[in-house]
Amino acid sequence: MRPAGISLSTSQRIAWLRLIRSDNVGPATFRELINHCGSAENALQMLPELAKRGGAMKRIRVAGIVEAEREMEIAADNGGRFVAIGEPDYPPALRAVDGAPPLLAMCGSGETATRPTLGIVGARNASVAGAKFAAMVATAAAGAGYTVASGLARGIDAAAHHASLKHGTLAALAGGLDRVYPAENAELYRRICAEGGVAISEMPYGWEPRARDFPGATG
Repeated sequence: MRPAGISLSTSQRIAWLRLIRSDNVGPATFRELINHCGSAENALQMLPELAKRGGAMKRIRVAGIVEAEREMEIAADNGGRFVAIGEPDYPPALRAVDGAPPLLAMCGSGETATRPTLGIVGARNASVAGAKFAAMVATAAAGAGYTVASGLARGIDAAAHHASLKHGTLAALAGGLDRVYPAENAELYRRICAEGGVAISEMPYGWEPRARDFPGATG
């Protein structure tokens, strides 16, 4: 059973997306703005003046309605959607993290995203023995009712996803959901989304992952 939570209207979801896509607005600033302004809609109106008061030397870019609507259309065209923190499909473990993204792009099963989750990550250039061990742990965890989460990288990540695929696995992407990296795992990504798993990203659609987008990357 999915946890209860808020449910944004379409207009609210567009406002949240506009706010998080605006210049100099990360997760912490997003929350501060919502707390100060009362809503994303109000924050968007007040953002230029607040930035000016904060010492900004030039007018900041506020993401427009057309831009946000276009990204939502791209998400839908790719089988995705946007889920806000506090909504039922938002991963509970991620919600508890400091700096949790206020809005996630998601493709696949929301129910899989809300189960108890075990993360398995490791070297991209993993040994055969290492990949087999990761698969063994993932199989046992998935069979016990856990969602196995990893980063869709080659090596340990891919082994963990493959082993837990039939139970539902979670792939956290460093780029946009339409920019699967590495390309060799595009079919694995498709299967995850189509066969009861789920993929998530805080990055915009079209975002090409960079080295800095892979915190703690190994191998």
